[in-house]
Amino acid sequence: MPSPLIRDLIENKAIPTVNMKTLDDFVRAHSHCLLFFTENPQQFPESNDVAVVLPLLMAEFGDRFQVAVVDRESERQLHARFPFDGWPALVMLKDGAYVGAISRMQDWGVYLSEIERLLIAQPSPASSIKIPVVSAPGRCQ
Repeated sequence: MPSPLIRDLIENKAIPTVNMKTLDDFVRAHSHCLLFFTENPQQFPESNDVAVVLPLLMAEFGDRFQVAVVDRESERQLHARFPFDGWPALVMLKDGAYVGAISRMQDWGVYLSEIERLLIAQPSPASSIKIPVVSAPGRCQ
């Protein structure tokens, strides 16, 4: 169950939720989408901070992107599709393709500059977590 601040985004600010089944329809309807990955706000209290800042960011950028809250049941699967390095996260998509992410709570200026950068950036393949491959000692390569 979302925290009261996240529930307020959904119920009173009319920010839609998306899940594995509804995400593709949502992103097809909007050129730029900003997905809010909250995880568990009790475990990651910064999610509540981002929930407070998000409406301010929406007001600042007007209609340049559409926001959706990612349903908790779909977060892990979508995190694998759109990787980021910490919870909570805001993930920017352009025409359904991954552009980048802003992880954890940030200063206002960081949000402004990063969102502006993401809005003009071209989509790139979502990078997955890199695991270095090393050979065992004494083995020929």
